[in-house]
Amino acid sequence: MLRVGLTGGIGSGKSAVARRLVELGAVVIDADLLAREVVAPGTEGLAEVVAAFSDRVLDADGALDRAAMGELVFADEPARRRLESIIHGRVRARTVELTAAAPPDAVVVNDVPLLVEVGLAPAYHLVVVVRTEVETRLARLARDRGMSRAEAQRRIAAQADDARRAAAADVVLANDGALEQLHAAVDALWRDRLVPFEINVRHRRAVRMDQVQLAEPDPTWPQQYARLADRIRHAIAPDDLRIDHIGSTAVAGLAAKNVIDIQLSVPSLAEADGVLAERLAKAGFPALPGQWWDSPRPAGSGRWEKRLHGSADPGRPVHLHVRVTGSPGWRYALLMRDHLRADPDQRAAYLALKRELAASAPDVGTYATAKDPWFDEEHLRAEEWAARTGWRP
Repeated sequence: MLRVGLTGGIGSGKSAVARRLVELGAVVIDADLLAREVVAPGTEGLAEVVAAFSDRVLDADGALDRAAMGELVFADEPARRRLESIIHGRVRARTVELTAAAPPDAVVVNDVPLLVEVGLAPAYHLVVVVRTEVETRLARLARDRGMSRAEAQRRIAAQADDARRAAAADVVLANDGALEQLHAAVDALWRDRLVPFEINVRHRRAVRMDQVQLAEPDPTWPQQYARLADRIRHAIAPDDLRIDHIGSTAVAGLAAKNVIDIQLSVPSLAEADGVLAERLAKAGFPALPGQWWDSPRPAGSGRWEKRLHGSADPGRPVHLHVRVTGSPGWRYALLMRDHLRADPDQRAAYLALKRELAASAPDVGTYATAKDPWFDEEHLRAEEWAARTGWRP
């Protein structure tokens, strides 16, 4: 199944997005509702809260007085941590139960207000953030919850800011307009990305690009890589393997196919198969069928075998190159990246070549082959640079 993390600041309209996703067919698991459920009257969770904070946190009916509890822990870090230790584990356990009960072809959306703050983003196939201007949020909190401006500002300041959420977001939904506009954005997300993403994950199918279309340099490519790397790292745990951003999107100023190239270092190709490949596939990075290798440099020195995985996400194509640590292909990928980063003249020459070939040889196979003569020469230049500078991978 596809696991989606949904978050947004207080007053952003995250709940409106969740409701629309339910209407479209998603299974939504609301962390706030679960947090209430695990401390409902008669539960072990509530008994533990009372034991930790006394019965002054109960209302006249014996239920948790959430306002009183909030006032007690809001400015008391140790008390807040104690409360979280009681609630969060129970919420996680209940989330696992509900996820397991969902159909195998479900899009499961976890509505988690503090998803970014507690570092949960890498656990999902995709993270959706609802972003709304602060003034709009303040007005909504006053209108819908009766909060004073000062209280609303205090609540907003206690959460992650927009920049931190954006860094964790694969998708940002703006919610400053009418509800109809928000629904249209959610509908498009569901139709164009979430549904095909779920199908691809279930069938272990990666997104492929057949035609070369160069995108202008995108300053967010490194940030996108960082999210993907965190997701891969989470998927392969407890293995602790080196992950690197390689290829043109790792070189500032280069136009490139809008595909993030990532290198995963493994002790052997035998270890790249089996359990590791299964973990990657479940996380949305299925292996591409067939045999894969890199063209050797210099030519004629034998094939540089590797494994190649892609991304099941139609909105974010990825090439995940799985290479043996220290192998010629592994070293070459890092050397080319670092030399192009360091040499503006060669970077400019490569950019000119890419633009020429993309115009004359737009299919992926021809484009890649046509670059070989330039890379044969670039390999020699890069090796000279490495020897001169003492470069190490």
